[in-house]
Parts: sequence; structure tokens; C-alpha cells
Amino acid sequence: MARTSNALVQRTAAQVASIPAPVGGWNARDSIANMDPADAFQLTNFFPSVSNLVLRGGYENWATGISGQVQTLVNYSSGTADKLFAWAGDSIYDATTQGAVGAAVKTGLTNAKWEHINVTTAAGSYLYCVNGVDAPLLYDNSTWASITGISPIPITGVTTTTLSNISLFKNRVWFIQKDTLKAWYLPTGAVGGAAQVLDMSQIAKYGGSLVDLDTWTLDAGFGADDNLVFVTSNGEVIVWRGTDPSSDATWALAGVWKLGSPVGNRCMMKYSGDLLIITLDGLLPLASALQSSRLDPRVALSNKIQGAITTATTNYGANFGWEILYSSKNNALWINVPVSEGQQQQYVMNNITKSWCNFTGWAANCFETFNDDPYFGGSGGVFKAWDNGYIDGTSNIQTTVLQAFNYYGSRGVKKYFTRARPSIFTDGVPAVFVGMNVDFNTADTTASLSFSPTSVGIWGTSVWDTGLWGSGLQITNNWQGITGIGYCGGIQLKSSSQGLQIEWAATDVVYQTGWAGI
Repeated sequence: MARTSNALVQRTAAQVASIPAPVGGWNARDSIANMDPADAFQLTNFFPSVSNLVLRGGYENWATGISGQVQTLVNYSSGTADKLFAWAGDSIYDATTQGAVGAAVKTGLTNAKWEHINVTTAAGSYLYCVNGVDAPLLYDNSTWASITGISPIPITGVTTTTLSNISLFKNRVWFIQKDTLKAWYLPTGAVGGAAQVLDMSQIAKYGGSLVDLDTWTLDAGFGADDNLVFVTSNGEVIVWRGTDPSSDATWALAGVWKLGSPVGNRCMMKYSGDLLIITLDGLLPLASALQSSRLDPRVALSNKIQGAITTATTNYGANFGWEILYSSKNNALWINVPVSEGQQQQYVMNNITKSWCNFTGWAANCFETFNDDPYFGGSGGVFKAWDNGYIDGTSNIQTTVLQAFNYYGSRGVKKYFTRARPSIFTDGVPAVFVGMNVDFNTADTTASLSFSPTSVGIWGTSVWDTGLWGSGLQITNNWQGITGIGYCGGIQLKSSSQGLQIEWAATDVVYQTGWAGI
């Protein structure tokens, strides 16, 4: 009997393949047709560990009752006190203790976008803050003092309201003067006094202005090889070495290098023994970047997600909120990406494996580490991030993963994908769905966030088992029906849960080859 043109005739038995979870992390660099099977085209809210994917921690409300958007968080640390302060609108709030903040500790400010350092002198431990508009603020664990040319602790020689960034180098406080190529420094061991200028207008051949400064230590400690680093708005990195900028005998220019333009005024952060810079070229460790001089993109820590970095800096580079944070507690380094106010995301790297992922759901304008925990400032408050509660405030954490497309050992042969069995470790009953995208189709599921089952299109998914698995982490690996016909397939997994731990180790896939009529 003749068969119709669309008939399916099986020629081979079903085959089973076991695919590890994409611990290689998010890949936004390579061609979709040339990704390592251990990578993921999309990896949202799962953190790639050494052996599996782990649901990120959620956040909890920490400091409430703040009016407006928190745009700066500052950790004040001395020998006797550790405090967390939040800037919002024209005010500063004490956010040290969880709960309602009460009245502002400082008001009458022009904006909430400040830079800061902790500095200790013979007179005490201070928090020093600048924003390039208001007079600098000096906090001594009890009083907030505005620093002018005539204040009790004065700074002379420069208009203090123009000081826009600050750092500490060789026991001197250094400032950047807003919209200029001038830096200013104070006497050794002082928080006031006659400021002296270091003018770099004859050094920065690409022009622009200084935007950030920080210290860079080649041996990860403090010593003779310490450097003071400035970065300009046009991507020039100017490095100085020495102790006394007024003396040619003890102060010298170490070099000037050209990198991609920095993104934001909070573009640098100390990282291990190096200094990281967010630029149009990605997230660069300074030591490697200066050696390559932009010739080798592989030096960027963000090289594997450079496509996403380029898109983000192009579309959102002018937005406030770009920032780097390292959390040693979570072995994670992340870049805050301000899509818009209230709609930020984070590009997150596992510090051990250097694998990346993407976090959504943290509407963060700024970050700070306080008592080894990460916190972020957002609308109306401060939030403790990566909390082990696996809940975003009162909302579910939702994940989406599209694993790299895999030919399953036979590139030129069509497969009929029929079933999938993800190995999930959990302590409850999360909503989990699995499907198969074929032949580089990256379309997302059309299912609603309620995760109602659907059998339409490439998703052909079924509802996760509803049985309870006990109080501890239990493994479940139930077979689910999937639908997909193509040469290659990419596993797509979604979950939605609140207060549940989820770890994804691997997925078994059933498929058949040798079909006629397809």
C-alpha cells in the first residue's frame, strides 16, 4: 500500500542520551550552531556551579520606609562600628538594622548619587563621600559634616562642590574634579587641608574627563608596587606610581593605555590582586588588559557573554546603575545592568568556574556588601540579596534555560524527540516544565507564568509530578512527553517556585532516527 507523503515510518529503535546540565554557563559570544553542549543560549536565575545548576537565592526586605529610589549604599566600618547607609532623593538613611528606617539622618542634598571611601587617621575613622554637586560629607560615627573652604575641617585650593569621585592611595585622600582632567590630593594622613592638583590634560591625548580612580597592586598586597589608576571618559587608563606627587624623585608616570570607554562612574572595583573595569570591551582585569592593549578580546572576564555586553552597553550605557560587585560568600561576581529604573538585571559569573548566567527579578539601582552579605538599593528601600529563602520578597523565582543545541552524535540525521527526564534535586514541589527546541529555534514557550501545561508547537510539555518528596533534598527524574523533529535539539527547562531549593544535574532524552516522510 502506498504511504502518504507525510507518513512517518520508523526505521530504528528509540535511543536514550544523557545530557549534563549546562554548567559551562551562558554563552552570548559563539554562533548558535557552534556552541559547546555544556553551554546555554539562555540561562536565567540558575547559577552554574561546578557540577550542576543551582537556583539563585532570593531577596528579603531589609530597610523599609525610605522615600524614593535608593541610588547609593555605603558601608561605614571602623574598629567599633559597622553601619549601612542608604541615599535616596535628598536624604541619607541609617539602614544598619532590619526594619523601618525612621527619620533621615541627613537631608537637603541635591541628589543621591555619591561615591565614598573609609579612611582612618590619627583623629579617628571617617566615611568620606562626594557627588560633584554638594559639598563633600565627612561622617565620624556620630556627625555628618559638610566640607568647604571654611568648615571646621576645611579643604582649600579647590571648590569642594566640584569633587566627584574619591579614593585613598599611600595614606592620602585623592579626588577627581568633575568634568575635568584634574585630580586633587590632600596632605598625608589628613581629611582636610590645602589640596594640590595633578593635571592630566597634557597626558590624556584623547581628551574627555576623569571618571573614576582606584588603587592597583601587582602583588595583591601593599608595597612599593602599588599604583594609582585613573580612567577617562574616552577609555584612557593613566597609571601613577610613588608616594609624593609634588616630588619628581618619588613620583612618576607608569604609563598610559587605551581601552574601550568606561561604562558609568562606578566602573572600577578591586578584585583579588587586580582591578576590574567595565568598558565597551567588556569586564576587563587591568593587568591582562594593559598587556593586550585591546588586541585580544579573550582577556575580558566577560568574553563568553560579549554579545550581551555589547548590546547592553549600546542600549543602556547612559543609564545610571552600572556597577560591579563581588560576593565572596557566594563565590560570585556580577555586573549590574540598568535596563531602566526598576528593571535592572545582573550578569553573574561563578568565580571558580568563570561560567556566566543572568539574574532577573532584582530591581537594583546599587549594591554594597555589609557584614559579608550583598545588599541592593531599589524603590523605597534596601534589600538583602541572595538570601537562602529562595523567594523574591513575596514572589516566585522563575527560571528559563535553553541549553546549547546538540546533534546527539549524528549531525546529518533527523531525530524525532519524544520524551525527556530532567534530574532535579529539590525539597518541595516546584512547577517544572521541560521541552525541546529544534534546529536553532530559540522561541520561548507561549505558556503563561502559571505554567499551565501545553502541547502546542515545540513545547509539547507535561505537568511536573505533584507528589511530595520529603523534608530533605530528594531527586526526582520523571519522564515527560516532549515534541520535536529536527537535526539538532536544545533542551528548554523552566521552573517557578517560592521558598524551594532546586538543583538541576542532567537530562535524559529519548529520540528516534531513520524516519521516512520527514
